[in-house]
Amino acid sequence: MSMWKLVKLNFGRSPAHFGELGIGIEETSDRVRSDALFSAWVSVYARLFGKNAVEELLQRFPCEKQPQLIPPLRISSTFIYREVRNETIYYLPRPLKFPINYPDDDLAFFKDYKKLSYLPLQLWQRWYQGTGFNKNADVDQLITYTNEYNKAFKKDKVPKIAVDRVTRATNLYHTGFVQFEWEKNPAGLYFLLQLSPEGEKLADKLEAALHLLGEEGLGGERSSGAGRFQVKCLDICETWDKVVKYKGTHHTVISLFWDSYITQNFLEGAAYEIQERGGWIANANLRRKMVRMFSEGSVFKEQPQGKLVDVTPVELVDDEGKYKFHPIYRSGISLSLSINIREK
Repeated sequence: MSMWKLVKLNFGRSPAHFGELGIGIEETSDRVRSDALFSAWVSVYARLFGKNAVEELLQRFPCEKQPQLIPPLRISSTFIYREVRNETIYYLPRPLKFPINYPDDDLAFFKDYKKLSYLPLQLWQRWYQGTGFNKNADVDQLITYTNEYNKAFKKDKVPKIAVDRVTRATNLYHTGFVQFEWEKNPAGLYFLLQLSPEGEKLADKLEAALHLLGEEGLGGERSSGAGRFQVKCLDICETWDKVVKYKGTHHTVISLFWDSYITQNFLEGAAYEIQERGGWIANANLRRKMVRMFSEGSVFKEQPQGKLVDVTPVELVDDEGKYKFHPIYRSGISLSLSINIREK
């Protein structure tokens, strides 16, 4: 048996810069994906408990050399939550398959449906784990919840000055920040955490590292005070308990997912999008190897598992295949929810 937790990240008045591959420093995402969250979390875990502790932790995760291992924890990507009228609205990515009872001939609504990236938990559960789609009952609620989602945060660009170390010449540039609502209807990010029996033994250490990450900040521009948050690690409520324990016909991932061996049978009947993941290595001035992962909302018949992927740059590996630096991993460990979909 595994244990589930819901972790809320309250950024308060602190803005954040969440970079995405290709969008540039002038833009920012409104959330953090599972691989970036995992990397940041493991990094502070290493500083808090030492090199040996983090190596021991990483050795428990499945990878290409040890694919049979059961990971001590699985995490989702982060998603928006918002407090409205004494209710917390949690948003989940819309699965890339139609829910049951979705009409074949409603092209007018289809245009609006395709624009939906996230659904409130209430509708998500009804569509994909309950009675299914009901246009007459759901359209007005969708409009309301979509408006609430858009009010949860705002993005802005802040001008900054770069000074050349040699010539002292200055250069103006802009950095994008996201600011979550913190006054009337507070909003922030949350993620789901699934701990195996072995992972439960590490729960206290993992939570301590997460609190330290909150003090240091998540994302970019941390030297400017960006990305700081307070952590609430909660037991899942009755509604979430039903969602995570539901048994359906398909699985939708709520994290990024990567595996070195994907068969044609696994992809049969699937619906998915691919996300390229890259980025820089801290203190090395080198880019990690690019890796392509299945994105959140992808749907598969089989439950995806995932692995850690080695993204160490070739510059950090000698001719004998030994690391000049410690190996660099990205998490493709999947976290998924079981759903029902409309069959053809």
